[in-house]
Amino acid sequence: MFGEQVVLCGGLTELIMAGFETLVDAGYQPESAYFECLHEVKLIVDLMYEGGIAGMRFSISDTAEYGDLTPRAPGRNRRDAGRDAADPRRDPVRQVRR
Repeated sequence: MFGEQVVLCGGLTELIMAGFETLVDAGYQPESAYFECLHEVKLIVDLMYEGGIAGMRFSISDTAEYGDLTPRAPGRNRRDAGRDAADPRRDPVRQVRR
């Protein structure tokens, strides 16, 4: 129980806070970043609860799925990867759709 609480609660909180900071740094309005990083978590978790990880991947956008499935280089900072994804000039999924 201890490990579960530490990993899930601590990790989820850090993920939301880092995502918020990354989006605000990329120029998102704080209100939009808050919604995207906090309220969207419930929607994503609900999709996982209902259909597992595969079901969630089936239900999300191509851009979200790309972010989920793209391997991160060892040692690469997650915030750097998030900054790349938040910048439409660096997002390969958005570039392909142009």
